[in-house]
Amino acid sequence: MTSSQIPNSVDQANLREWLGEQSRKLGFDDLCITDTHLGVATERLNDWLAQGRHGQMEYMAKHAQLRSDPTLLVPGTVRVICVTMNYLSPAIDFHHEWDRLKDSAQAVVSMYARGRDYHKVMRNRLQEFAQLIEERIGAFGYRVFTDSAPLMEVELARKAGLGWRGKHTLLLNRESGSTFFLGEILIDVPLPVDQEQESHCGTCQSCIDICPTQAITAPYQLDARRCISYLTIENPDAIPTEFRKAMGNRVYGCDDCQLICPWNKFAQRTALPDFAERHGLGKASLLQLWSWTEDEFEKRHEGSAIRRIGYSRWRRNLAVAMGNALAANDLPESDKDLLRQALQGALPLADALVAEHINWALSC
Repeated sequence: MTSSQIPNSVDQANLREWLGEQSRKLGFDDLCITDTHLGVATERLNDWLAQGRHGQMEYMAKHAQLRSDPTLLVPGTVRVICVTMNYLSPAIDFHHEWDRLKDSAQAVVSMYARGRDYHKVMRNRLQEFAQLIEERIGAFGYRVFTDSAPLMEVELARKAGLGWRGKHTLLLNRESGSTFFLGEILIDVPLPVDQEQESHCGTCQSCIDICPTQAITAPYQLDARRCISYLTIENPDAIPTEFRKAMGNRVYGCDDCQLICPWNKFAQRTALPDFAERHGLGKASLLQLWSWTEDEFEKRHEGSAIRRIGYSRWRRNLAVAMGNALAANDLPESDKDLLRQALQGALPLADALVAEHINWALSC
């Protein structure tokens, strides 16, 4: 990719306004632009990796150098167009989410994963956006990304002015909280950059206090090895027994640090049908999801981010939640009997990973 210049015939102020308008038409909710210099963020990443806090996410270490410099990933890059896309369905109510976490019979799936896979939704729209820009200014070098390459997305978005880094390490915005996805277009056009935002977390540490596994070890420091999102999604192995009780009924991801964050009272709802809840994932019980065959799992999660963890990890997570339900005080014994029967019935055909978690659950 060779560096391009903005044609003299294109007014930069009008172009910036046009970029914002076009991004909103495509379903993006905010847009800002930054350069490629990541500064001390590179040092923090290297320290995090050196401490092994990435767990088994080997891709984080393997491509650390690329993450530290977008120009290594896409030579010729001089600017990054960063966008957000809200994912919170109008049907989601935070009070209801807290209630479901207290109901041991329920299966809690992270809010972002209940609809269509955001990778597909955003990537297609980012590609369309880049093509529209090309029609406006002429040919230029670019590549689009959304959690699909070794980029420090949150840091780039923070630098661009889309928000500030919360103490839970997610990006926060005064107008929309943290319930949005991030996407980027790396370009070789020297567009004007936007200003960074100040942090507005103050002395609040609600996200640190609420974390079920104390994965947020200090402000702005996350140990992925303790995080329920990592344990239920990225982790390919058995879930460490020390964290199983703390998982409760969370079977895919965890939203606690977002649910408790005061800034998410401003969380914006999405108008995109792609992120509408599928297959009752916002109200499903453990027994309902446990009853799915592998074929049903594949079909119902087609086009979903959940599908990539595979049926075995899905059952592993459910088994832990069912064990926690058996140990809970809020379920009648008749309901616990149904859980035991379901677990025992699955044991003969379970693979080694799932069988170990079933046996653990039955011992609860």
